[in-house]
Amino acid sequence: MKSSAVKSRENIDEIIRPYHGELVNLLVKGEERAELVERANRLPSVQLSHRSLCDLELLAVGGFSPLKGFMGKADYTRVLQEMRLTNDALFPIPITLPIIDPKCVRLGEEVALRSRHNNLLAIMMVEEIFEWDAAEEAQLVLGTKDVRHPLVAEMASWGRVYVSGPLRVLDLPKHYDFVELRKTPIQVRETLETLGCRNVVAFQTRNPIHRAHEELTKRAAAQIGGTLLIHPVVGMTKPGDVDHFTRARAYKSLVERYYDSSKTLLSVFPLAMRMAGPREALWHAIIRRNYGANHFIVGRDHAGPGKDSSDRPFYGAYDAQELVQKFESEIGVEMMPFQEIVYLPDEKRYEEKHRVQTGARVATLSGTQVRDDYLSKGKSLPEWFTRPETAAILSEISRPTHQQGFCLWFTGLSGAGKSTIAEVLAILLRERGIPVTMLDGDVVRTHLSKGLGFSKEDRDTNILRIGFVAAEIVRHHGVVICAAVSPYRAARNQCRGLVGENRFIEIFVDTPLEVCEQRDIKGMYAKARRGEIKGFTGIDDPYEEPLNPEIVLNTTGCSAEKNSRQIIKQLIERGCLLDDVDERNQASV
Repeated sequence: MKSSAVKSRENIDEIIRPYHGELVNLLVKGEERAELVERANRLPSVQLSHRSLCDLELLAVGGFSPLKGFMGKADYTRVLQEMRLTNDALFPIPITLPIIDPKCVRLGEEVALRSRHNNLLAIMMVEEIFEWDAAEEAQLVLGTKDVRHPLVAEMASWGRVYVSGPLRVLDLPKHYDFVELRKTPIQVRETLETLGCRNVVAFQTRNPIHRAHEELTKRAAAQIGGTLLIHPVVGMTKPGDVDHFTRARAYKSLVERYYDSSKTLLSVFPLAMRMAGPREALWHAIIRRNYGANHFIVGRDHAGPGKDSSDRPFYGAYDAQELVQKFESEIGVEMMPFQEIVYLPDEKRYEEKHRVQTGARVATLSGTQVRDDYLSKGKSLPEWFTRPETAAILSEISRPTHQQGFCLWFTGLSGAGKSTIAEVLAILLRERGIPVTMLDGDVVRTHLSKGLGFSKEDRDTNILRIGFVAAEIVRHHGVVICAAVSPYRAARNQCRGLVGENRFIEIFVDTPLEVCEQRDIKGMYAKARRGEIKGFTGIDDPYEEPLNPEIVLNTTGCSAEKNSRQIIKQLIERGCLLDDVDERNQASV
């Protein structure tokens, strides 16, 4: 069955039509659905990643219109090179379905697409299976191959082929949270119709909305004389962001109390962000047209992932605004720039920074200040900065920095001294009353990763298993020490993403190869030199040194105890541990 399309109803024609005229609808119902469900039980299956689940949902309901499925090679190639589909429609982000094991799909045959819990979602007729180049895609779409970019690191685990073909979606991914806020494009359009304004400005966010954002969004709606669509992402955002459960609670409270319900719609959005900066901003604007918006707010460094391995921003502050503005007439969505807004305490009001008179007293708080000076210290955020309801919700999930948990990730050549230092460090932490979980690479291979070999794929799988366990420990505010060769940057940085940027501390044990060989009591290096062991890190398989680790240790002139005490000192400086004075003061409270 070919994909059907749902045209905009006549009584909502006042709202801008979807991108390229119609909303794609891939959902199958009735008898056909029942027949397909029965057939799917006899088909090979592919379990979709979280990212692919998000993409499938938005393909199914028309969020990605005019796309009618995951991209084939022709569309994919042109999107990479020109930001256009083969029908010339502007579309800056590739929407693809990666397959780790290509043996599970065959050309000309159907495959069932399932969730990680094995729930049936869709059937695809496989028309194309094509190889792709992760480095090329990263460079063209993200503008970088730096594995500190969270998507670059993630792409290393996607598999080597993409598949595409006609999709018939039987069920959308099941959600149990904030069901009343999860509106499809047609549902958003119907609600916007009832609000009665042709002009709609959409605001995307992956962060809590504070007073400056509130002021900005209200001004934007007033400027166009229309409706405000608050459309926060609840699919995948930047690793380390405030979780969507907390954010959605704050959004609901804010909209109910401080926004005009006759001119505001809150709807959460199951997008898997790519953190692709300018291209992503343009993509967001196109998607919002499908939801009924003809204006879109674009902020500074929109969809930027932060800093690269050289501690420089991945994208320029205004690159995203410039790209969206360049194409706004073609996509039919006017870009509204997010102007920096500051608080004037003497006048008790907000104003755009460029309009503030010279010499006027202003108040601002950066994200770092919010995290380090307020939330991590248990201090209430000032009311001029955020609404008290939002502050209360954020305080519920915010612990002092020294109670948040962290991961110490030791990496270096075999024989560098990782495990020895890690064992001493664990003792010093326990001496301070801190429970520690140890995840040693060799021990994990014996138990959690038993059966894995030493191919690049198996090594990455082993490291990602360690990273997954470490992330769960840190998520529950524990301390975990990981000591593994972990030779590849991409896998290490994917683990960083799993744990969270601010809670992952990479420790490079920088011991020269010749010293590691001298220490090798098992003779592994000698066997590798003789060719008896293949793929040995440092001999015939590369070790990719960290580009910007938090801590670098030298073991040739420094004992394991001295290095461990140096780590303790740095943990205190980072706020991860209390110093002796702080511990005594806390104990006396």
